[in-house]
Amino acid sequence: MSSQTIEESPVSRFLFSTTRMAWFWLMVRIYVGWQWISAGWEKVNDPLWTGSSAGGALSGFIQGALSKTSGAHPDVQGWYGYFLQNIVLPHAQGWSHLVAWGELLVGIALIIGLFTGIAAFFGLFMNLNYLLAGTVSINPILFTLSIGLILAWKVAGYWGLDRFALSYLGTPWKPGSLFTTVKN
Repeated sequence: MSSQTIEESPVSRFLFSTTRMAWFWLMVRIYVGWQWISAGWEKVNDPLWTGSSAGGALSGFIQGALSKTSGAHPDVQGWYGYFLQNIVLPHAQGWSHLVAWGELLVGIALIIGLFTGIAAFFGLFMNLNYLLAGTVSINPILFTLSIGLILAWKVAGYWGLDRFALSYLGTPWKPGSLFTTVKN
């Protein structure tokens, strides 16, 4: 049996693989990054998130999510409520630091365009958890934009540090200049 390569759509190639769209992904990246930096900076400087009372705000958030686990059509599914109650809540202080610093670091990475696809993935993962906890707010918008940034990872950081970092470090399937040896 011979293998056959199915070509990428010209539209998706243009949107996600052409540096001509780097300006568009730069705007998306800065918008999403700014949202994360704003949220993370607020939390990092709040004693209820990272200070002497760390875990206080997160515990309140979790209690609110747990109150949404009942009824015929709960906003928070039972399995996720179990995770929040038995995994997150007992270790709210550590999770609180993880959330606050994670939001800030994702925002910084997106703004400077460093490891854009990876940063967008972790942002998407946090948005997913907020959605699973029954919080809508801006999360569906950031989730959707993060999918675009993940798909456009090759060009989303082109006007940023990825342009240099990816050529220097490479990808798992093609090493960059740091890992290639000069053959004589």
